[in-house]
Amino acid sequence: MEQKNAVAFDAVFTDVDGTLLDAEHRVIAASRPVIQKLTRMGVPFVLVSARMPEGLSTIQHEIGFEGPLVSYSGAYVLDARGHELLSKPIGIDEARDLKGFLDAELPDICCSEYGFHVWACDDDTDPRIMNEERITTLKALRAPLDEAFDERGVHKFLLMGAPGQIAEAQRKIARAYPGLTAVRSSETLCEVMRGDVTKSEGVRLLCDNLGVDIGRAVAFGDGCNDVDMLRAVPNSYAMANAPKEVKRSAARVTQLTNDENGLAFELLSLMESA
Repeated sequence: MEQKNAVAFDAVFTDVDGTLLDAEHRVIAASRPVIQKLTRMGVPFVLVSARMPEGLSTIQHEIGFEGPLVSYSGAYVLDARGHELLSKPIGIDEARDLKGFLDAELPDICCSEYGFHVWACDDDTDPRIMNEERITTLKALRAPLDEAFDERGVHKFLLMGAPGQIAEAQRKIARAYPGLTAVRSSETLCEVMRGDVTKSEGVRLLCDNLGVDIGRAVAFGDGCNDVDMLRAVPNSYAMANAPKEVKRSAARVTQLTNDENGLAFELLSLMESA
């Protein structure tokens, strides 16, 4: 067994799409030995993503490691054994109201709902749902919101559409639901969660749970929904492929893009400099 703390950091927190994975949302083979080595050394490698837990555990299994998860951008945090540490769902009444609003005001948007371990949609034959199934390797449940979720509520709404439609959706939701946050994770995707949900809260919670000083953690991200995490972690890296505003939020920028395995390259550099 390799010794713990043989590197200059005690935990890694990373976004997934656009950061850990390549542009086709695939695990980069060359990243596996780096991540496996870290976890053998006892360094937690934590996935922090807007994806649901099952969409993250499949990546863990493919790479070959276990660990806690920050899912739904911080709305649902699980420890390494899958026990719930934090849950911030949208209340079921507000979720119903939002779904009605979206159906009436934005009928061309493809909407799906996520809560705990359920992904539901109105039409699983919609090409946009089918593409998301391909990316995540998961299957959406075709069911009305009230059948798919109970009184605990919904952690996230995912809206898919053309760039103009998504920009309009973000504006309309911000005006109609000031207590919620609508964040575009790409030009064609918008994620809606409670306004008090942040990736940084999940990172801080897990640092406390793991006994890690956040100053000894490293964080990686590429999107607007990573900004608060990058600002919260002193040793943060925006990916070379990230927009300028994301790069400005991080302490450093990776030398290589996600397609070039930039995350593993930086981790190797840090390990070699320890």
